[in-house]
Amino acid sequence: MSTLAERAELAGLNASAPPQQARVEGWLIRLSPGKAKRSRCVNPLAAGTMSLDDLLARCKRSFDAAGLPLIVRITPFSQPSDIDSQLEAKGYFSFDAADVMVLDSLPAVSRETARLQPLNAADYAELVGRLRSSTATEIAAQAERVAASPVPYQGLALRDADGNLLACGQMAREGTIAGLYDVFTPTHLRGQGHGRRLCEALLQQAAQDGATEAYLQVGSDNEFAKRLYAKLGFRFAYRYHYRSNDPSADA
Repeated sequence: MSTLAERAELAGLNASAPPQQARVEGWLIRLSPGKAKRSRCVNPLAAGTMSLDDLLARCKRSFDAAGLPLIVRITPFSQPSDIDSQLEAKGYFSFDAADVMVLDSLPAVSRETARLQPLNAADYAELVGRLRSSTATEIAAQAERVAASPVPYQGLALRDADGNLLACGQMAREGTIAGLYDVFTPTHLRGQGHGRRLCEALLQQAAQDGATEAYLQVGSDNEFAKRLYAKLGFRFAYRYHYRSNDPSADA
Protein backbone atom coordinates (compact mmCIF):
# COMPACT_ATOMS: atom_id res chain seq x y z
CA MET A 1 0.00 0.00 0.00
CA SER A 2 1.32 3.44 -0.85
CA THR A 3 2.07 5.86 1.95
CA LEU A 4 -0.07 8.88 2.70
CA ALA A 5 2.75 11.06 1.34
CA GLU A 6 2.66 9.21 -1.99
CA ARG A 7 -1.13 9.44 -2.15
CA ALA A 8 -0.93 13.15 -1.38
CA GLU A 9 1.57 13.67 -4.21
CA LEU A 10 -0.63 11.83 -6.71
CA ALA A 11 -3.77 13.62 -5.53
CA GLY A 12 -1.96 16.95 -5.75
CA LEU A 13 -0.89 16.21 -9.33
CA ASN A 14 -4.44 15.31 -10.30
CA ALA A 15 -5.97 18.34 -8.60
CA SER A 16 -3.55 20.80 -10.21
CA ALA A 17 -3.90 19.46 -13.76
CA PRO A 18 -4.46 22.26 -16.31
CA PRO A 19 -5.99 21.79 -19.76
CA GLN A 20 -2.53 22.57 -21.22
CA GLN A 21 -0.93 19.26 -20.29
CA ALA A 22 1.08 16.67 -22.20
CA ARG A 23 3.65 13.92 -21.67
CA VAL A 24 7.15 13.55 -23.04
CA GLU A 25 8.41 10.06 -22.28
CA GLY A 26 7.85 9.76 -18.52
CA TRP A 27 7.69 13.53 -17.93
CA LEU A 28 4.45 15.37 -17.31
CA ILE A 29 4.50 18.83 -18.93
CA ARG A 30 2.13 21.57 -17.77
CA LEU A 31 1.83 24.84 -19.65
CA SER A 32 -0.83 26.90 -17.91
CA PRO A 33 -0.18 30.68 -18.01
CA GLY A 34 -1.43 30.95 -14.42
CA LYS A 35 0.45 32.01 -11.31
CA ALA A 36 0.69 28.57 -9.69
CA LYS A 37 4.04 27.03 -10.64
CA ARG A 38 2.68 23.53 -10.09
CA SER A 39 0.56 24.08 -13.21
CA ARG A 40 3.36 25.46 -15.42
CA CYS A 41 6.24 23.10 -14.84
CA VAL A 42 7.67 19.70 -15.70
CA ASN A 43 7.04 16.81 -13.32
CA PRO A 44 9.67 14.10 -14.03
CA LEU A 45 7.62 11.06 -13.04
CA ALA A 46 9.71 8.42 -14.82
CA ALA A 47 13.23 8.27 -16.19
CA GLY A 48 12.21 7.39 -19.75
CA THR A 49 14.58 6.22 -22.47
CA MET A 50 15.86 9.59 -23.74
CA SER A 51 18.92 11.29 -22.29
CA LEU A 52 18.36 14.07 -19.80
CA ASP A 53 19.66 16.64 -22.27
CA ASP A 54 17.23 15.45 -24.95
CA LEU A 55 14.31 15.47 -22.52
CA LEU A 56 15.14 19.00 -21.38
CA ALA A 57 15.45 20.16 -24.99
CA ARG A 58 12.07 18.64 -25.91
CA CYS A 59 10.43 20.28 -22.91
CA LYS A 60 12.05 23.64 -23.57
CA ARG A 61 10.62 23.77 -27.06
CA SER A 62 7.14 23.35 -25.62
CA PHE A 63 7.70 26.00 -22.94
CA ASP A 64 9.21 28.40 -25.48
CA ALA A 65 6.16 27.97 -27.71
CA ALA A 66 3.90 28.75 -24.74
CA GLY A 67 5.97 31.80 -23.80
CA LEU A 68 6.91 30.32 -20.43
CA PRO A 69 10.27 29.67 -18.72
CA LEU A 70 11.24 26.03 -18.38
CA ILE A 71 10.71 24.97 -14.75
CA VAL A 72 11.26 21.48 -13.33
CA ARG A 73 9.50 20.44 -10.11
CA ILE A 74 11.64 18.18 -7.93
CA THR A 75 10.11 15.89 -5.30
CA PRO A 76 11.37 12.81 -3.41
CA PHE A 77 9.49 10.80 -6.05
CA SER A 78 11.15 12.39 -9.12
CA GLN A 79 12.95 10.17 -11.63
CA PRO A 80 15.73 9.56 -12.30
CA SER A 81 16.47 9.63 -8.58
CA ASP A 82 19.54 11.83 -9.06
CA ILE A 83 17.83 14.39 -11.30
CA ASP A 84 18.17 17.13 -8.70
CA SER A 85 21.96 16.87 -8.58
CA GLN A 86 22.13 16.49 -12.37
CA LEU A 87 20.17 19.70 -12.90
CA GLU A 88 22.25 21.52 -10.31
CA ALA A 89 25.40 20.48 -12.18
CA LYS A 90 23.90 21.93 -15.35
CA GLY A 91 23.39 25.31 -13.68
CA TYR A 92 19.72 24.99 -12.81
CA PHE A 93 19.13 27.00 -9.62
CA SER A 94 16.73 25.96 -6.87
CA PHE A 95 13.82 28.13 -5.70
CA ASP A 96 10.37 28.17 -4.09
CA ALA A 97 10.68 25.21 -1.72
CA ALA A 98 7.35 24.02 -0.36
CA ASP A 99 6.32 21.55 2.31
CA VAL A 100 3.56 19.01 1.82
CA MET A 101 1.74 18.39 5.08
CA VAL A 102 -0.73 15.57 5.67
CA LEU A 103 -3.54 14.86 8.11
CA ASP A 104 -3.86 11.16 8.91
CA SER A 105 -7.52 11.38 9.92
CA LEU A 106 -10.02 14.19 9.73
CA PRO A 107 -10.96 15.49 13.19
CA ALA A 108 -14.46 16.07 14.41
CA VAL A 109 -14.68 19.84 14.14
CA SER A 110 -17.56 22.24 14.48
CA ARG A 111 -18.36 23.70 11.12
CA GLU A 112 -18.78 27.47 10.93
CA THR A 113 -22.28 27.62 9.44
CA ALA A 114 -22.79 31.39 9.33
CA ARG A 115 -21.36 33.67 6.68
CA LEU A 116 -19.67 30.90 4.68
CA GLN A 117 -20.15 31.73 1.02
CA PRO A 118 -19.69 29.00 -1.62
CA LEU A 119 -17.86 30.28 -4.70
CA ASN A 120 -17.57 28.84 -8.18
CA ALA A 121 -14.24 28.61 -10.02
CA ALA A 122 -14.48 32.00 -11.74
CA ASP A 123 -15.60 33.89 -8.64
CA TYR A 124 -12.97 32.29 -6.44
CA ALA A 125 -10.18 32.95 -8.94
CA GLU A 126 -11.26 36.58 -9.16
CA LEU A 127 -11.42 36.96 -5.37
CA VAL A 128 -8.08 35.39 -4.48
CA GLY A 129 -6.45 36.83 -7.58
CA ARG A 130 -7.30 40.38 -6.55
CA LEU A 131 -6.02 39.71 -3.04
CA ARG A 132 -2.72 38.42 -4.44
CA SER A 133 -2.40 41.11 -7.12
CA SER A 134 -2.54 38.52 -9.88
CA THR A 135 -2.75 39.66 -13.48
CA ALA A 136 -5.93 39.24 -15.50
CA THR A 137 -4.22 36.43 -17.45
CA GLU A 138 -3.28 34.61 -14.23
CA ILE A 139 -6.82 34.98 -12.83
CA ALA A 140 -8.35 33.64 -16.04
CA ALA A 141 -5.89 30.73 -16.10
CA GLN A 142 -6.74 29.72 -12.53
CA ALA A 143 -10.46 29.86 -13.27
CA GLU A 144 -9.94 27.74 -16.38
CA ARG A 145 -7.80 25.18 -14.56
CA VAL A 146 -10.16 24.78 -11.61
CA ALA A 147 -13.28 24.62 -13.77
CA ALA A 148 -11.72 21.93 -15.99
CA SER A 149 -10.08 19.98 -13.16
CA PRO A 150 -10.84 16.23 -13.05
CA VAL A 151 -10.95 16.66 -9.26
CA PRO A 152 -13.90 18.87 -8.22
CA TYR A 153 -13.07 21.99 -6.22
CA GLN A 154 -15.23 23.76 -3.65
CA GLY A 155 -14.36 27.36 -2.82
CA LEU A 156 -15.52 29.03 0.38
CA ALA A 157 -15.28 32.58 1.67
CA LEU A 158 -15.58 33.35 5.38
CA ARG A 159 -17.19 36.75 5.97
CA ASP A 160 -18.19 38.85 8.96
CA ALA A 161 -21.69 40.13 9.73
CA ASP A 162 -21.20 43.05 7.34
CA GLY A 163 -20.07 40.84 4.49
CA ASN A 164 -16.38 41.73 4.75
CA LEU A 165 -13.98 38.97 3.75
CA LEU A 166 -12.09 37.33 6.63
CA ALA A 167 -10.51 34.36 4.82
CA CYS A 168 -11.01 32.17 1.77
CA GLY A 169 -9.85 28.79 0.50
CA GLN A 170 -10.63 25.79 -1.66
CA MET A 171 -10.98 22.06 -1.06
CA ALA A 172 -10.47 19.41 -3.75
CA ARG A 173 -11.50 15.86 -2.82
CA GLU A 174 -10.49 12.72 -4.69
CA GLY A 175 -11.95 9.61 -3.13
CA THR A 176 -11.03 9.58 0.55
CA ILE A 177 -8.27 12.19 0.38
CA ALA A 178 -8.89 15.94 0.28
CA GLY A 179 -6.50 18.77 -0.49
CA LEU A 180 -6.70 22.32 0.85
CA TYR A 181 -5.69 24.95 -1.71
CA ASP A 182 -5.26 28.70 -1.99
CA VAL A 183 -6.05 29.40 1.67
CA PHE A 184 -5.70 33.14 2.08
CA THR A 185 -6.34 35.67 4.84
CA PRO A 186 -6.05 39.39 4.05
CA THR A 187 -2.79 40.68 5.48
CA HIS A 188 -4.34 43.09 7.98
CA LEU A 189 -6.55 40.32 9.44
CA ARG A 190 -3.91 37.66 10.04
CA GLY A 191 -3.35 36.27 13.50
CA GLN A 192 -7.01 36.57 14.50
CA GLY A 193 -8.07 32.96 13.94
CA HIS A 194 -9.94 33.47 10.69
CA GLY A 195 -7.67 31.14 8.71
CA ARG A 196 -8.15 28.38 11.25
CA ARG A 197 -11.94 28.73 11.16
CA LEU A 198 -11.88 28.61 7.38
CA CYS A 199 -9.65 25.49 7.34
CA GLU A 200 -11.90 23.77 9.87
CA ALA A 201 -14.86 24.49 7.59
CA LEU A 202 -13.04 23.06 4.58
CA LEU A 203 -12.06 19.93 6.50
CA GLN A 204 -15.59 19.51 7.81
CA GLN A 205 -16.94 19.76 4.28
CA ALA A 206 -14.37 17.21 3.12
CA ALA A 207 -15.40 14.81 5.89
CA GLN A 208 -19.07 15.22 5.06
CA ASP A 209 -18.24 14.41 1.44
CA GLY A 210 -16.48 11.17 2.43
CA ALA A 211 -12.83 12.13 2.92
CA THR A 212 -10.86 10.55 5.76
CA GLU A 213 -7.41 12.07 5.09
CA ALA A 214 -6.13 15.44 3.92
CA TYR A 215 -3.06 17.20 2.56
CA LEU A 216 -1.90 20.70 1.72
CA GLN A 217 1.12 22.52 0.32
CA VAL A 218 2.73 25.48 2.08
CA GLY A 219 5.86 27.54 1.47
CA SER A 220 8.75 26.08 3.45
CA ASP A 221 9.56 29.52 4.86
CA ASN A 222 5.96 30.28 5.91
CA GLU A 223 6.38 29.45 9.58
CA PHE A 224 3.16 31.19 10.60
CA ALA A 225 1.01 29.07 8.28
CA LYS A 226 2.85 25.88 9.19
CA ARG A 227 2.14 26.49 12.87
CA LEU A 228 -1.53 26.99 12.07
CA TYR A 229 -1.72 23.74 10.12
CA ALA A 230 0.15 21.86 12.84
CA LYS A 231 -2.49 23.00 15.35
CA LEU A 232 -5.09 21.44 13.08
CA GLY A 233 -3.19 18.12 13.21
CA PHE A 234 -1.22 18.30 9.97
CA ARG A 235 2.30 16.88 9.98
CA PHE A 236 5.25 17.30 7.63
CA ALA A 237 5.35 14.67 4.87
CA TYR A 238 7.96 15.85 2.35
CA ARG A 239 9.47 18.91 0.69
CA TYR A 240 9.68 19.79 -2.98
CA HIS A 241 11.28 22.64 -4.91
CA TYR A 242 11.70 23.94 -8.43
CA ARG A 243 14.75 24.27 -10.66
CA SER A 244 15.34 26.38 -13.76
CA ASN A 245 18.20 27.98 -15.65
CA ASP A 246 15.98 30.91 -16.68
CA PRO A 247 16.26 33.92 -14.31
CA SER A 248 12.65 34.91 -15.07
CA ALA A 249 11.36 31.62 -13.61
CA ASP A 250 11.63 32.91 -10.03
CA ALA A 251 9.39 35.91 -10.70
